[in-house]
Amino acid sequence: MYRRSHERHRLDGLPWLRAGVLGANDGIVSTSSLILGVAAAHAAHSNIVLSGIAGLVAGAMSMAVGEYVSVHSQADSEAAALAQERTELASDPVGEGSELTDIYVHRGLDRGLAKQVAEQLMAHDALAAHARDELGFSARTLAHPLQAALASAASFTAGAALPLLVAALSRADTVIPLTIAASLVSLFVLGAVSAAAGGARVILAALRVTVWSALAMGVTAGVGALVGAATNG
Repeated sequence: MYRRSHERHRLDGLPWLRAGVLGANDGIVSTSSLILGVAAAHAAHSNIVLSGIAGLVAGAMSMAVGEYVSVHSQADSEAAALAQERTELASDPVGEGSELTDIYVHRGLDRGLAKQVAEQLMAHDALAAHARDELGFSARTLAHPLQAALASAASFTAGAALPLLVAALSRADTVIPLTIAASLVSLFVLGAVSAAAGGARVILAALRVTVWSALAMGVTAGVGALVGAATNG
């Protein structure tokens, strides 16, 4: 008889998908906006490229440090909660079993079955059962600061590399239109791919990313033009 395997839902990888999309999107928007702002101020082509490189490096480092600090704080909180739960299990296993039983009762099981489930899960791995069902996290969801920092820096760099490469290969008079075109196309594709991977509406998600990113780039270019006009005037 054919045995059906466990279903793999698209939600399983959404945290990593969200982090990767956020990093790449931030890389494209921030770097292209920086390039457009400097270009709109009528800076030399070499200064435009230099600004883009500085923005890429600074942005990647900022993403890495920010993600590391944030996720490390989460990891510290998780470790403290696990330590507290480990102590409570050692000092009052009966009370912790009752607590787990109540959790399952509130989720819809009758008390007899809930108690049986709690006893079996605690006999197998009491800490894992309480971490998952009381605290709300498991080995799959535990925070990994260094991994998160590297992933954020890499995704930002990948996104920022595109407008920077376009700017570097463009002439001074074509930097602005080519950077805008390449960035918006990339953002549209990025939004569509992430929506498709998550099972969301592709066109709506892609347009949302593109429109808001275009607004950010337009504001930065406008500020650059105003500063350039004031400086040169």
